[in-house]
Amino acid sequence: MTDQTTGMGQTLLEERAGDAALESPNYDNEFDAIVVGAGLAGSAAALTLAKRGLEPLLVERGTYPGAKNVFGGVLYTPTIRELTDLDSAPLERYIAEKRFSMLSHDDETAISIKPGEWNREPHNDSFTVLRGDFDEWFAEQAVEAGATLVTETTVTGLIRENGGIVGIETDRPDGEIRAPYVVLAEGGNSLVSEGANLKATESRENIAVGVKEVLEFPENDEAIQDRFRLVGDAGVSYHYFGEGAVGEAYGGGFIYTNSDTVSVGVAYSLEDAATKHQTPEETLNLFKSHPAVAPLLRGARTVEYTAKTIPEGGAETMPDLVHDGAVLVGDTAGLVLNNGVHLEGTNMAVESGYHAADAIATAAERGLTSADALSSYADALENSFVVQNLERYGWLTDRVEEDRDLLFEQLPSAVADAGTEYFRMDRAPKEAHARAAKQRIFETLGGWTGAMKLAMRYRKLVR
Repeated sequence: MTDQTTGMGQTLLEERAGDAALESPNYDNEFDAIVVGAGLAGSAAALTLAKRGLEPLLVERGTYPGAKNVFGGVLYTPTIRELTDLDSAPLERYIAEKRFSMLSHDDETAISIKPGEWNREPHNDSFTVLRGDFDEWFAEQAVEAGATLVTETTVTGLIRENGGIVGIETDRPDGEIRAPYVVLAEGGNSLVSEGANLKATESRENIAVGVKEVLEFPENDEAIQDRFRLVGDAGVSYHYFGEGAVGEAYGGGFIYTNSDTVSVGVAYSLEDAATKHQTPEETLNLFKSHPAVAPLLRGARTVEYTAKTIPEGGAETMPDLVHDGAVLVGDTAGLVLNNGVHLEGTNMAVESGYHAADAIATAAERGLTSADALSSYADALENSFVVQNLERYGWLTDRVEEDRDLLFEQLPSAVADAGTEYFRMDRAPKEAHARAAKQRIFETLGGWTGAMKLAMRYRKLVR
């Protein structure tokens, strides 16, 4: 599919460029819009533009869409389902169970959620995927709708005229390409947007570093089904917190099951990576060796290792989404939600790409390219679940950072000790063990007063 899709785009570009295509191609104003980046946000934008009757150019720097895209492993598909038919999509497993574990140095205290409804279509629109496969498929849907895809092309800058964005600069021969609109879907490492002063460089306090390995079990074909208690296409999403997951850092670990592999990784504050001298590789290896994690991965072999930065500044650090002739979407716009319970970004990326393209199509009907003409994108996103969720949990990151020692070190140990005490088998009465377990928790929280204060600090989570 990669060669075919790239070839289609290259052939069309050469036809449009004329006889001198191979020597000095000129694609100026041959497209209605240029989309920079064929990830989820970019392909959603290109697909929507094509369905609205426009001709978008989708530019990807990798050898194929998804070649350079990294994420934990769960794709949320409500908007994708609205845009295209998912029947042929390369989905790995649907999420049938979510598990949240607090890890101390060598203990685990966990809660598991397995609603029966998740086993029925559309499976809560939550699936594990491998981005190299899925992004390539999703870009193909845009191509089939009328978009042109060009790969192995790096966008190096934007073209401005009269204060507005009118195209892109690339590393291709005679690499300027002009179009009335540019969609910037370049991901969290937004060098083009930052270089054009469309967004500020994010401080490291608002960025997480994520590393992930994809593991296979060469000697055990049934390892995934047996160890995660899976039937058919069901899969799991396991999330881990506490010092046993990421040491002294603020963050967590994860395991997601794919069809024949598992994705395992950690994500934690870039500030902690810099100041606490925890390298991503060391942190991931420590997590994989934890007594609660190691048995799940026993006998596995690494087949892929990837890393990325993750914007976590929330609504307060979102850049301006619209400019004269350009819009920002997905990770470029900082659209990631990570509050420890909800870890989302794929659905936000697709939603932003859809709304951005819709605004461009409407502006194109009027022949307008100004930021005011594109402002319906920002308005639509403001009224969508994307910004509403970011605003709802915007306070949480700061609050958790203030309580990090309690939440990530003291409390996991206290909960593990309390569980050990509560279920201890000896000749003492159960009442004595229950009393000792409660005492261990309350000592950590600061008694009833401390427990009530902590509950009040996080009451917005359940409001």
